[in-house]
This record gives sequence, C-alpha cells and structure tokens, in this order.
Amino acid sequence: MRTNSELKTKLGLKLPTDPRWVNLAEKELEDILTDHAYCEQKAASSCISIISQFSEYEKIVEELAPIVAEEWDHFRMVYQELRNRKLKLGKQRKDEYVNLLLKFQKKDGSKLDKLLDKLLTSAMIEARSCERFRLLSLHIKEDSLKSFYHEFMVSEAGHYKTFLNLAKEYCGQEKTLARWQEFLSYEAKIMNQLEPKGNRMH
Repeated sequence: MRTNSELKTKLGLKLPTDPRWVNLAEKELEDILTDHAYCEQKAASSCISIISQFSEYEKIVEELAPIVAEEWDHFRMVYQELRNRKLKLGKQRKDEYVNLLLKFQKKDGSKLDKLLDKLLTSAMIEARSCERFRLLSLHIKEDSLKSFYHEFMVSEAGHYKTFLNLAKEYCGQEKTLARWQEFLSYEAKIMNQLEPKGNRMH
C-alpha cells in the first residue's frame, strides 16, 4: 500500500496534505460532503465548457463526455450520502484553491496554449482531490466512508491521467511536461498560502 508521500510523488505533487486534515474533515462532515458535492458538479461543468470551446478536437469530446456523466453521477452519490445521514446540502461556497489555479492560466497565446492550461488545471484539481480522497479512505474513522472515498480516489486518478494524456496528444509531450512542472510549483505555493480547512475538499 502506498504511503501519502509515494502517492504525492506518483501524482507529481510537491507538497503533501497533512494527514491531520482528515481529523478536521470528519468533525465537519456535513460541510465537507456539501463541498465535495459541489466540487463534482463543477468538475462536470468544467468538462462541458472545455468540450464547447474545443469541439473541433475530436478526442477532447470523446474522452471528456464520459467524464461529464461520471462527475454528475458522483454529485448524485455524495448528495445521497448526505440524505442517508439526514444531513443537508448546504450552499455552494467560494473555492479559493480553484480560483487561484485559474489565475495561473495564460490569457494570451494560441488556442492550443489555452487548451493546454485548461487541461492542466483540471489535471491539477483531480490530482489534489485524488490525494485527499486517499487520506480520507485510510484515516477517516467510519469504515463505510473509507470505502466511499476509496472509490472516488480511484476515479480521480483516472481523470488526472486522461487530462494529462489529452494535453500531451494535442500540445506535445515536451511542452506539456514543462508547463505541468510550472503548475506543480505554483500549486505548492497555493497549498502553503491557504490555511487547511476541514470543511473544504481543497
């Protein structure tokens, strides 16, 4: 079984999440499930947006359309988990982590440059989500939630690979990997900047 540091290395993340974040999350389960639900909804919306903007790239449509369906199904799964626990889906809140990542996207350059940054932003969010779902699957006290989050961890790992592979296919491996390293360094700065919150997935 991989340690969190090993998973961090596999995903390329430069800064692992402190495992104590899980203790904060399970104390605010309604909030973390609400935030998780909206993360899944926003992931589906993001894929729809990429498809709409880059529909001329056939593989983008082919690869991302199933992810749209999967992310929306994940929203339903998390919402059902809330209902099963007689908890409420709260209001959507500002996602500082994602908003800071979006600021790193290039505003100029070619259409492929913009596609690259959108794909890498999505890959980055999936990578960090995967890492945090793994922590929850290992360290949250309730066994049913361990299984629940393990399923999400596996799914996010697959999405992360899909976004990176699409970037390499359309933008070239060398350019993609160079820009990915820039994203990883920037994301580590974000992680250092943001205070860990148990009621947020990121």
